[in-house]
Amino acid sequence: MIGVGKMGGNMTRRLLEEGHRVTVADRHPEKRTPLVEAGASEAVSVEALITALAAPRVVWSMVAAGEATERVVGLATDLLSPGDVLIDGGNSHYTDTLRHAAALGTRGIRFLDAGTSGGVWGLKEGYCFMVGGDREAFDRVQPILRSLSHPNGGYAYLGTAGAGHFAKMVHNGVEYGLMQAYGEGFELLRSSAYGYDLGEIATLWQRGSVVRSWLLELLDRALAADPDLSAIRGVVADSGEGRWTVLAAVEAGVPVPAMSSALFARYASRQDDSFSAKVAAALRNQFGGHAVQKSGDRETGEEVTR
Repeated sequence: MIGVGKMGGNMTRRLLEEGHRVTVADRHPEKRTPLVEAGASEAVSVEALITALAAPRVVWSMVAAGEATERVVGLATDLLSPGDVLIDGGNSHYTDTLRHAAALGTRGIRFLDAGTSGGVWGLKEGYCFMVGGDREAFDRVQPILRSLSHPNGGYAYLGTAGAGHFAKMVHNGVEYGLMQAYGEGFELLRSSAYGYDLGEIATLWQRGSVVRSWLLELLDRALAADPDLSAIRGVVADSGEGRWTVLAAVEAGVPVPAMSSALFARYASRQDDSFSAKVAAALRNQFGGHAVQKSGDRETGEEVTR
């Protein structure tokens, strides 16, 4: 296992609990140490990890998409042997995955792209894997996937190279839309005159409602710990996959208004005082004489006509 942060580390623990032998590599020794104490073998580098494994090897990369994955794939291309398997679980862009599969294939190295979902709960609940790539490699690593995945069948082979990461990309686009819908709905509930207990509604909606989901369970947990979410700033980052989903939809000519709105809402959340909002406020004032809020009056909510 290359990269044993929040995801890779928990996946390693689950594999060890299931009786697998795992060697771990990570740039940060403090991440390797607790896993070694739990029973893993340790390698101080990717090169050392590959050398330590007997062929035919199975190497799983759980580093970030982009530069880190490029480095791992480059080393694997040079160091792995024909018949070895490299799994990219880092949710790379599917076009990068196609390029990686081609490069590794010229060396006889089998490649799988494993779109991975489950977050920090995967250690306990099991993960969901959307897998593309070499079918024979998939068949070979199924014991690993079974040990890691949700017990009700949390993995599937979806097709040739890129299929796994494309499905995970769309998965995250759907996730953006669901989160945005919950956010808007609970903000509307909070703004009403009824004084709702939002945690109570989050719990209620899990009891037979058509909008029940695991995300709603997680919101219930968050509201139980902080009913007003006062400790959290309303700034929402994006990992890139929602953005890739919208771009793929544009290229395919497929309308995805919910996903695209959710993506741009995340961008808007990072602006304390967006210029576009200033333009809209100024125009309302110009054409209709509507009151505008001065910058210094932001916290008080005072509106001033000018």
